[in-house]
Amino acid sequence: MIYETVAAVDLGSNSFRLQVGRVVDNQIYTLDSMKEPVRLASGLMPDKRLDDASQLRALDALRLFGERLRGLDRGAVRVVATNTLRVAKNAFEFLPQAEEALGFPIEIIAGREEARLIYIGASHSLPSVAHKRLVVDIGGGSTEFIIGKRHDPQLMESLYMGCVSYTTRFFPDRRIDRKRLREAQVAAAKEIELIAHEYQRLGWKEAVGSSGSARAIADVLELNGLNPNGESGITRVGLDKLCALLVKAGSAEALDLPGVKGDRLPVFPGGVAIMSAIFEELDIERMTYADGALRLGVLYDLLGRFHHHDMRDSTVAQFRRRYQVEGDQVERVEMTALSALTQLYDGSPSEADMQFMSWACRLHEIGISVAHNAYHKHGAYILTYADMPGFSKKDQARLAMLVLGHRGKLEKLGAIPATDSAWDLIFCLRLAVLLHRTRDDRAIPAWRASRSERGFIIELPADWLADNPWTAAAFAEEAVVWKQLGREYLLRSKSARKIA
Repeated sequence: MIYETVAAVDLGSNSFRLQVGRVVDNQIYTLDSMKEPVRLASGLMPDKRLDDASQLRALDALRLFGERLRGLDRGAVRVVATNTLRVAKNAFEFLPQAEEALGFPIEIIAGREEARLIYIGASHSLPSVAHKRLVVDIGGGSTEFIIGKRHDPQLMESLYMGCVSYTTRFFPDRRIDRKRLREAQVAAAKEIELIAHEYQRLGWKEAVGSSGSARAIADVLELNGLNPNGESGITRVGLDKLCALLVKAGSAEALDLPGVKGDRLPVFPGGVAIMSAIFEELDIERMTYADGALRLGVLYDLLGRFHHHDMRDSTVAQFRRRYQVEGDQVERVEMTALSALTQLYDGSPSEADMQFMSWACRLHEIGISVAHNAYHKHGAYILTYADMPGFSKKDQARLAMLVLGHRGKLEKLGAIPATDSAWDLIFCLRLAVLLHRTRDDRAIPAWRASRSERGFIIELPADWLADNPWTAAAFAEEAVVWKQLGREYLLRSKSARKIA
């Protein structure tokens, strides 16, 4: 379905932001935006749990956003959470409350997925050029680095340093002196040093900053004439002058310069320290600014899904190539599994379940590239921890669970709620794998899948079962596996004519 109005919500470590856009000729024009300085990262305690105060601030902001989003279809809204909710140990306890307050599901995305979306947003807000760009986005809890060309990111990384976390760590009482500032710069430089060689090897022609810290620094430098020759954006000379002024003032609040907005002041020192380390380590002299970032990237990624350019499909295809998955077998399994799912839902399974069924079928054998023994476990591990552009961490976990459950015992999946449709997907995938265990193009018999009161029913021709005792025994073993889980798995033998 294609929507005229779409919305993106960015649950950042410093601010929560909402952007509503109108789609016209595959372009997105902003209709409305909201920002709430939640400072989520400042509520991250030493044990990596979010404190109650930050959770309450977050819920209040989400209720405001929920009111603005009311009436929009679920498919027209995408909500992403970044670094603080990535690292918070109680994030998944907080998430149900957050989703209830907002009224929409929330995805916690990986650092490189955040980087990919930031680049898409930045590139759509900049003039189209043929050369490579380096985009840097200093967030509240992490900083993303992306080299790309036009709208295609080529190298992406997310480092665990942000304006909120660095301000809290190095300037806890808001005081700034030369020693503290240098300590913050050195800490950031050590992080950047890990990626500097690879980025400089690939190279770029233009450096671009995006999001709040870059915008605040650029505004201060431009409005106060700190850049040489009246240059715009951020320059190394201007940054050095700004650092000296911060030290002289003793705090960001005492920095009497136009351009620093009140809501940015509390995290300004951390952002300046990180930015100056970026310029030093990557040998940057000048950086321009892009208005678009994560939210705009989310909107354009959402638009791509409407037009069947879903990044997740591209990622799945790339994983199949990387792990040398046997294409013919995947296609057999996928066709049968989708047919089974359609039968279970009387011809009308949800689009989301059909998508996950297809992806799980295409990826269920990636673990064979590691080792055939327990390959389902290897595949699940890869899908849990690999960077998968387009997928949220929750989506990755669901895919990994389906791959893990496609063979072997099912008790390992006991944490899945009994009513979760994942059980239907697991049943269909296991059935398809079992029916195609010969891994060749011989025709499978007429078959039918349906539900029983406490599980599933499979109907197969009696004569086929008699002629294939190996597979018949495998079905008997399958029934035992499901019985151990407390679910019914009935194999009924009928004539092929009756099944058809």
